[in-house]
Amino acid sequence: MSDLDLDELREELDEFAPPERKGGRSPREERIIAGFEEIQRFVEKNGRAPEHGEDRDIFERLYAVRLDRLRALEECRSLLAPLDHQGLLGDPQAVPAAPAEAMDDDELLAELEGAAGAAEITQLRHVRTTADKRAAEEIANRTPCKEFEKFKPLFEQVKRELDSGIRRTRRFQTMAEIKQGEFFIVGGQIAYIAEVGEEFMTQYERRDSRLRVIYDNGTESDVLLRSLQRALHRDDAGRRITDPSAGPLFADEADDDDLASGTIYVLRSKSDHPVVAKHRDVLHKIGVTGGDVGRRIVNAKLDPTFLMADVEVVATYELYNINRTKLENIIHRFFDPAKLKIEIKDRFGQPIVPREWFLVPIFAVDELVTRIKDGTVGDYIYDVKKARLKRRQQP
Repeated sequence: MSDLDLDELREELDEFAPPERKGGRSPREERIIAGFEEIQRFVEKNGRAPEHGEDRDIFERLYAVRLDRLRALEECRSLLAPLDHQGLLGDPQAVPAAPAEAMDDDELLAELEGAAGAAEITQLRHVRTTADKRAAEEIANRTPCKEFEKFKPLFEQVKRELDSGIRRTRRFQTMAEIKQGEFFIVGGQIAYIAEVGEEFMTQYERRDSRLRVIYDNGTESDVLLRSLQRALHRDDAGRRITDPSAGPLFADEADDDDLASGTIYVLRSKSDHPVVAKHRDVLHKIGVTGGDVGRRIVNAKLDPTFLMADVEVVATYELYNINRTKLENIIHRFFDPAKLKIEIKDRFGQPIVPREWFLVPIFAVDELVTRIKDGTVGDYIYDVKKARLKRRQQP
């Protein structure tokens, strides 16, 4: 069917059409009229005829293909001319042929004839679009990445940063987001844009480029930029993975589109407990709150969490677009070797073991925050004996 020209297509359609009924229209004519009326409703709603183009809605593209074919078939023009109050059929000599990429003839036949009982274009059945075919071909054309060992550490780091909240995923929006060095989630896999080729213009005067895309399953492909764009838009789970430098995790001011998440606070106790007094300069409570730190500590001396004593704020770090709970867990796990083990009695004399108190100097906290910001926190551990961060030993 894909090699049929328009004359053969017409003959093929004629074979499907039942004999005309005397005194009325055939079912095929009724379907042609109904299809044309759908196009007319589109024009009334949008103020223009449907247009071709990969950036157009799939149903607009189907309307555009249908209109081209109705214009090209004389019997359709004759049938529809009395109904064409919008001048959609036009001059057949002046109507350009439909773009070859828009839809092939077997798809057109299914679309024009329609499924049994289907009155609307939105009820198409068993129609596989060209875009879907291209997407399948793109997946099939992936090849093993011979240099995957070079890219593997990048994927491992991105996964760690996603787990820790340093990177986040956002719904893919525009083609401008597809750049060299960016990460995406498409088809359930993390995709890395390793290379972007020279820009060129398509036959429809649209910008495009050839990409080298590496996937976390060890494969790669050389898809077109617009092909990846379509795949991300079609994939309900398609996402862009943000870059750690795309926006502040910790800053004095937020960008307009940043969402405030809370505050990391570092507190020092004023308790006269012997253990606390001995280590006061390096003993800090580190936590994360979504509220005001001042209100959080107003009743510190009544709360065993604060060692039943007043506290002073040593440092705070505002954070944006990050999961507070995950961040707090990262901090506490990182400094866990230096956690203070102490038992405090509450107001009722019940023994309590406070959490979130660590024997770490403030400069170590500052460095940890920096490592979280630049995405390298996974490469470090806390050295209790030297009271500083040190790089993990490579295996």
